Formats: sequence, C-alpha cells, structure tokens
Amino acid sequence: MFEKVKGLRDFLPEEALKREKVLQIIKKWFKIYGFLPLETPTIEYEDLLKLDNPNDEIISEIFKLKDRGGRELALRYEFTVQLSRLLKENQNIRFPFRRYQIGSVFRDEPTKPGRYREFVQCDVDIIGSSDISSDIECLLLTKNILEELKISYQIKVNNRQLLNEVLESLGIKLKEKVLREIDKKNKISDSEVKRNLKRIIGDKKVKKLFSLLKKPLSYFVKNNFMGAKDLSLLINLCKKAGVKVKFVCSMVRGLSYYTGNIFEVKSPKAKFTIAAGGRFDDKVGKFLNRKIPAVGLSFGLDRVSEIAKVEVNKPKVIICSLDSSDAGIKLLGVLRTRGIPCFSINKLKKALSYASSEKIPFLVIIGKEEIKKGKYKLKDMKKREEEMVSSSELIKKLTTKSI
Repeated sequence: MFEKVKGLRDFLPEEALKREKVLQIIKKWFKIYGFLPLETPTIEYEDLLKLDNPNDEIISEIFKLKDRGGRELALRYEFTVQLSRLLKENQNIRFPFRRYQIGSVFRDEPTKPGRYREFVQCDVDIIGSSDISSDIECLLLTKNILEELKISYQIKVNNRQLLNEVLESLGIKLKEKVLREIDKKNKISDSEVKRNLKRIIGDKKVKKLFSLLKKPLSYFVKNNFMGAKDLSLLINLCKKAGVKVKFVCSMVRGLSYYTGNIFEVKSPKAKFTIAAGGRFDDKVGKFLNRKIPAVGLSFGLDRVSEIAKVEVNKPKVIICSLDSSDAGIKLLGVLRTRGIPCFSINKLKKALSYASSEKIPFLVIIGKEEIKKGKYKLKDMKKREEEMVSSSELIKKLTTKSI
C-alpha cells in the first residue's frame, strides 16, 4: 500500500518549519525557567505501562509490539510512567527535579479531527516540591509561551480535592462514574449530562450537584471545602503575578492522575485544549512506595502549532552563478559562515521562478560583469529592485534586512 498509516501525518517543509519555530520558542522558555532536558525510550515493557494505570481506559489504546525474543513491548502513551521508572532506577536524583521532555507519544485509538495516533507532547514537571510556587511557575510559563506565540488563551483552574468534597457533601458514592459524566460537559449539552447522571444518582442529587458546581470559589472557602483554600491562594498569587485564570468547578481532567490544583488552557481559535496539567502527588513515587509531590504541564505541539503566529526561517538568498561556479561556491561559504541561509541555482530563469514561488526574498547574480567589477548584483524579489554591491555591503544588507 502506497499511503501513510491512518491517524499519522506527514509535514511538508512549510508546516515543518512552523512546528520547528514553535518548538524553538517553547524550548527556550522551558530553559529560561530552569528546566533541564530529559530523554526516555519510545518503547517500554507493556507490563510497565499497564502497571501505571491498570484501570484507566487509556490502557486499551496502547500500541503493542513484540521483539524477536517474544517480549511484550509497547510504544509510550505519555511520559509520566517513564518518569516513575526513572526515579526508581536513579534514586540519587536530587529534588526538586525540574525536567522538560519533548517527544512523540502514541495512542492506538479511533481517529477523528484533532486526534491523531502519534502526537508530540512538550512537558515540564517539578518533582519533589509541594510549594504553591511550583504551581504558579507552570501558569507563568504558559503565559510567557503563548504570548510570544501570539495565541489568545484562557486558563481554567480547579482542584480535584474540592471536586471530590462536592460529591461527598451530597453523599455520592459512585464518584468515578459521576466524574466521568461531569467531564463530558464540554463535549455534550448540560441536559444530556444531567440525563446521564440521573441514572446514577437520581434527579434530586443532580439538581443539588449542578447548583453547587455553579457556586463561586468564595462559597467553598467559607464552608471549608478541602482544596478550596489551596485554589484560592493559587488564584490570588496568579493575579499578583499578572496571570489571568478562571475558576471552573466542573473541570475534572485525568481521573486517576491528578490530586490537587488542575489547569486547562483553551484558545478561542481552537476547538481543543492546547495545554493542561496540575498536581499529581500520588504518581511518580509509586514504584518507590513513596508519596512524592509533583506538578506539571503539557503543551500539545500539534495543536499549538496550528494557531501560533510565528515567522519561519526559510533560506534568505539564492546564489545564481552564470559564468563561474568558483565565485558562487566561494560566496556560499562566506554567507554560511555568517549564518545566512542560502543555496545556489545556476540557471537564472529557474532561480527567479523558484525564488518567486517559494518567497525567498533575495537573489544574487554573478556574471562576467560582476566578476570583472568585483561586485554582486543583488535582486530584492519583493521590491523588484536590483543594485550592485560589494561583498561587505552584501553581507550587511542580508544580515540587517528581514525576510
């Protein structure tokens, strides 16, 4: 079959350049915030991935493999389980451990718009710190990244302890089933969610539940709901730091994952969540039989790239050497040493056509006249203007002029 596998994608240069630029900005901010890179294998033992979330529906989406020795392996579906293994195998790691990881993860699930079987996650985590400042760091980082990418956004926050307390206050025992239905609020109408919940907890409790979910955070703080004070502190500190957040009591996120404050980042220009995270204090220490505090955030490169506004770095100039390949090769070397992206096409008509169609801003023509004068003909493709310039003038113009 001469076609790509369903749910996987190719990225042609224009899109690949944009993704590369977005990734460069994300990685830059990760480093500015003091996060260090971490790399882990794409393949793990299948049992390890199942052990981390034995009852989670994500287990059914694992891409399974077998090596020649008959060992049952699988492609990673996220990074946290690998982080748990890493901490077990490297117990000399000092806390707080601030790491970032960028790479592909895989899900063997039905494909639909916005959901793919391979996608790139850009994760940051602070391991070993229970301080609220670590939660703030994640949201400040989000603000910096999305503002540089010129993406309009809204950060929604909640607290899983608070949400559990809401259910307990109503005497709801089937918490997981109820939370799964509440989590559908962004996908189906409230009336459908209520109808589904009535089958589980009855009409009266559904009405009380929805009434509570609409209450302001101050109500939960005043009535001493667990997690409410933590969330209130987070919101107040965010305000002081210039980060706007919105309290959404019905926001659930990973059922078997998060333990405290949770975050979700949306954009009016995207149908899907573009970043999400929160506190997961019960996860990374499980293979050590320890509770290790942890908080983190994950950006979806694919979704962020779709709506980011960035300038991509295409080649800046084509060298067209009409009579002397030596002069062209020499100039290419000089320009590349100066960090100016360039290449050669030594047929003028083809060079002009290529530069025009690919929006390459400059063309340098080297003919007998140019060689005789010791100069170069620089053509500005946008202005349709030509001028004779010396080597030093050429470098100056190509260095200072924007693409």
